[in-house]
Amino acid sequence: MDYILTTNALDKKYGRSYALNHLSMHVPKGAIYGFVGKNGAGKTTLMRLICGLQHPSGGSYTLYGIPDNDKNICRARRRMGAILETPAVYHDMSAEENLKQQYRILGVPSFDGIEELLELTGLQDTGRKKAGHFSLGMRQRLGIAIALCGSPDFLVLDEPVNGLDPQGIIEIRELILKLNKEHQITFLISSHILDELSKFATHYGFINNGSLVKEISAAELEKICRKCIRLRVTDTRTLCLLLDQMGLEYHILSDTEADIYMSASADAAKEHAGDINITALVMELAKRNCEVISLQEHDESLENYYMNLIGEVKHA
Repeated sequence: MDYILTTNALDKKYGRSYALNHLSMHVPKGAIYGFVGKNGAGKTTLMRLICGLQHPSGGSYTLYGIPDNDKNICRARRRMGAILETPAVYHDMSAEENLKQQYRILGVPSFDGIEELLELTGLQDTGRKKAGHFSLGMRQRLGIAIALCGSPDFLVLDEPVNGLDPQGIIEIRELILKLNKEHQITFLISSHILDELSKFATHYGFINNGSLVKEISAAELEKICRKCIRLRVTDTRTLCLLLDQMGLEYHILSDTEADIYMSASADAAKEHAGDINITALVMELAKRNCEVISLQEHDESLENYYMNLIGEVKHA
């Protein structure tokens, strides 16, 4: 797999405290990588390191395959855009003036492309309105437009929907998806709004106390968090035979427990037939001398998965 960013046992130490502790992560090319962790977990520190604003205390990282101690790392960083903590916006300038100023800072020879950036971020009709009078969502979109100056193919966004109203959150989400799908931009996004992150992330990295606890793709996580019915029975072998006959997908947890997954078609059937499918299943098992001891519906969210993951680390 082709990675935009990799870190290898990366450390960042302040005095005796580690903000990053042997952190190893992998951001695939084309991904929307959700970087998940509580405040103070090390998310912003990692972003500041890869942007060159701070230096690691130990370990290493690569951008586009270039090591952080290579003389070409600055050239690699020019392919990045970033918003760390708050967008770097001049409040006394219009959206267009902000973009022109960023072009000057980057040394871009002409202002070609500014109109397209304004249209892409939905700011084409803001005219001479000063950014200081923008809504928080508009300022965030302007920050993304500024980060896109210089045509980067990797964007680093620190809590991009923090404090936004529902409409602003939707606008940022749709913009990220558009940039990823239509412009092939890879994203590293930190967020603590897990429900929102789950709507567009393709990969996740879970960080706790400066260490990466788990990396997982959205597809893998979806399998783990799928809606299912957990049955506790006296004989899972009998249950397996019946479920195979019914064409249902399942996972055996132990000699007495199994999860029956609700696929789209099974969900529809359950919706259509109410509790009849479950009742029929229990009755059929009874005919085969297999007793159902308990039955419970499970639908784990990203938030529950994260909390359980962190809980396991604390008790390890």
